[in-house]
Amino acid sequence: MQDLIAPFVTLFVTIDPPGLAPLFLALTGGMDRAARKRVALRCTLIGLAVLILFAIAGTMILETFGITIHAFRIAGGLLLFWIAFEMIFEKRQDRHEKSAERVVKSDEIHSLAVFPLAIPLIAGPGAISATILLSDQFVSIIDRGKLIAIIGFIISLTFVVFILAERVDRFLGITGRMVLTRLLGVILAALAVQFVADGIFALIGAHAS
Repeated sequence: MQDLIAPFVTLFVTIDPPGLAPLFLALTGGMDRAARKRVALRCTLIGLAVLILFAIAGTMILETFGITIHAFRIAGGLLLFWIAFEMIFEKRQDRHEKSAERVVKSDEIHSLAVFPLAIPLIAGPGAISATILLSDQFVSIIDRGKLIAIIGFIISLTFVVFILAERVDRFLGITGRMVLTRLLGVILAALAVQFVADGIFALIGAHAS
């Protein structure tokens, strides 16, 4: 059990299900309960599939395309910054929250579930890099199965957190959602800048050495 605690804590902190809950709430503004549940299920399943893929063959995939995890971190940060920009200046609200009872098209649900929820928020550069690093410690088939089980458990917790986050929306109201969206947009922008900065410094350090 002690050998499993460290990877569990590492992935849990990296994915950060409680921290993703308010972002999920802000990004799915204007959706009804059924639509939010579909988005939550789809994004967590996609995030799970991506992390399992990198747990099994992450190093091979990056090496095949000649991509470093640092470059992946920079790309993810830039994409996150664009989402943060939309949240701060209501661009996303204009598209996703025309009315509280509007019907959400299936392709819109699929698009939001894939980006930015599944990638890069759930299966982001941090989670992918942590998964790749942990896979080096879980070499055998049995050990790799344990790592996948840990990932599955954390993703299940993420889904539960997303479902519970929907109830919080009732207490926020329109003003509360506006304040929360802008606040989270600023936080997400800072997180995006941190991703980019870490990737740039890591690339510089790699080339210097």
